[in-house]
Amino acid sequence: MMKPPVFIAGIGVISAIGNNVAENLAALGKEAAGIGEMTNLHSVHRRKLPVAEVKMSNEALAAIAGLPVEVTRTALLSAIAVKEALQSAAIENIRDLRTGFISANTVGGMDKTESFFEEFSGHPQKGRLRDVVYHECGAVTELVADKIGIKNHIATVNTACSSSSNAIFMGARLIRQNRLDLVIAGGTDALTRFTLNGFNTLMIVDRQYCQPFDENRRGLNLGEGAGYLVLVSDKIAAMLKQSPLCVLSGACNANDAYHQTASSPGGTGSYLAMKGALERSGLQPRDIDYINLHGTGTQNNDIAEGTAIKLLFDGHYPPMSSTKSFTGHTLGASGGIEAVFSVLSLQYGLIYPNLRLETPMKDLPFVPEKHFRKGVPVRHVLSNSFGFGGNCSSLIFSKL
Repeated sequence: MMKPPVFIAGIGVISAIGNNVAENLAALGKEAAGIGEMTNLHSVHRRKLPVAEVKMSNEALAAIAGLPVEVTRTALLSAIAVKEALQSAAIENIRDLRTGFISANTVGGMDKTESFFEEFSGHPQKGRLRDVVYHECGAVTELVADKIGIKNHIATVNTACSSSSNAIFMGARLIRQNRLDLVIAGGTDALTRFTLNGFNTLMIVDRQYCQPFDENRRGLNLGEGAGYLVLVSDKIAAMLKQSPLCVLSGACNANDAYHQTASSPGGTGSYLAMKGALERSGLQPRDIDYINLHGTGTQNNDIAEGTAIKLLFDGHYPPMSSTKSFTGHTLGASGGIEAVFSVLSLQYGLIYPNLRLETPMKDLPFVPEKHFRKGVPVRHVLSNSFGFGGNCSSLIFSKL
């Protein structure tokens, strides 16, 4: 285990399958995916490309977040998950501690920028300039940091799909280096036309519901949401009114720099990230009880991740699944959302299903889980988040 230890004191999440931890947990247990037809996003691909939207309007989100409806949807999702994480941790007077907020996102305020451009391109005198004020990724973080009153350390991470795992890794390092006592870390992303069009151009978006790790997989479904952990030092953990949920026992970031968007066919970055996390945790592959796969459902990504798992876990394959089959691929938020799911797996002994898996991949010697299981002895969970450019991160969460 990494020394000194970093504890998880609270969790918060909002996704297409629920607006809080309890709703997400219930949907996972019911094997109920959140993927469907677009309702909030206005796109020419409506009724053509399924997405995993949070089932709330901006007005409804703003009412819960306590932020003006004029701010970006990305910030609204973030504020809601952060608020729940802090309530879960039940730490009084966080402003008296050396507190940080490290939040990931990849789209920033793109949703508002798109609305502005649509009006402005029709007539130069139209469009509200306030819609572009929060365009860049850091503005989203600063909005939420101001809302919760954090000033000691604020940072934004954007490493594509590994973003929020890297935010968690970074927060843990700052605590271990005794620079901060508490860090709220994770990520957020909202669906935008820019993102959907970009991924569709890459020809990796599924026109049906995605089937991660299936031999006949066709691509991914994009989603939105936010997920955050409250990380605390051993000193703060000893002062908590309630026991920490678990410990972050290992973490590693690696980069194979194979391609701008594709993973290396041999899974080099994936392998290095998982191997490094295991080494830092002091665990062996056989100690892992569940793997939350990155599992996007694309041809390249799943075989790369699967090849790395085959190499590293040969002979000791734990239960594994991609929860993106529930939430869609939430990009900068995915590592945070799946970290929350990993913590819940430890808390309640849960193994999540890999929905819609019909034909196992012929080149892999293992098959992901097909059904929800509870009451399973889960001591160590490995969560993978692998991004564009070969930026790969793995986190290991362990019971106390």
